[in-house]
Amino acid sequence: MLLVFDVGNTNIVLGVYQDKKLVIDWRIATTTQRTADEYGIVVINLFEKAGLDYKDIDAVVVSSVVPNIMYSLEHMIRKYFKVEPLVVGPGIKTGINIKYDNPKEVGADRIVNAVAAHDIYKRPLIIVDFGTATTFCAVGKNGDYYGGAITPGIKIASDALFERAAKLPRIELIKPPTVICKNTVQSMQSGIIYGYAGLVDNIVTKMKEEMRELKEETPYVVATGGLAKLIATESKTIDEINPYLTLEGLRIIYEKNR
Repeated sequence: MLLVFDVGNTNIVLGVYQDKKLVIDWRIATTTQRTADEYGIVVINLFEKAGLDYKDIDAVVVSSVVPNIMYSLEHMIRKYFKVEPLVVGPGIKTGINIKYDNPKEVGADRIVNAVAAHDIYKRPLIIVDFGTATTFCAVGKNGDYYGGAITPGIKIASDALFERAAKLPRIELIKPPTVICKNTVQSMQSGIIYGYAGLVDNIVTKMKEEMRELKEETPYVVATGGLAKLIATESKTIDEINPYLTLEGLRIIYEKNR
């Protein structure tokens, strides 16, 4: 079996694959202070609770945007799973042609998403990933990664209101029934949810125009990430939600490099 790790700034998403089938997935907090043994205890406990044997894992793939966590995580994988992890980075086969000024600047998560989307949809794409940051990636039909845009994530925006405005509370990220709201909590929810839907639609619309200038057909818009469903219901430009896009990308990269 294959174990995949998507290490983000807020959460680590893990998935176990049996061939091409995702057997189970988990989400744990990203904590740079954890030791290799602490991560080992957490991950093995997840396996035991799911009725899986961690000794059945014969390969591990890691995508990370948090460099400080990698020593502990890689050491844990070697110690407990007895395999050398495949870490997404320079020199890894992806099948994607990165057009960035400096390809090394592209986050591993964005590359993995592009690999998955290109393999699954085989058409021009815009990928919107709702993570700690909200990222937009443009991928051509032939696998050209043109670049994209990065904005503060929804949770960052919500936390900033709470931390920087003395009288505003911390809120739950749910959609209020109306845009015009009659209390502070719902007013904040309205501004964040409907505001981000408008942000997404504006950026996607402009990216579509620029991709047409690159002689690409109208791109298909795929959303992923923990808060994708919340915003996609109000967006006019998102065509599909694929919550497992990054995990699929890690599996595909493993297949390309095995």
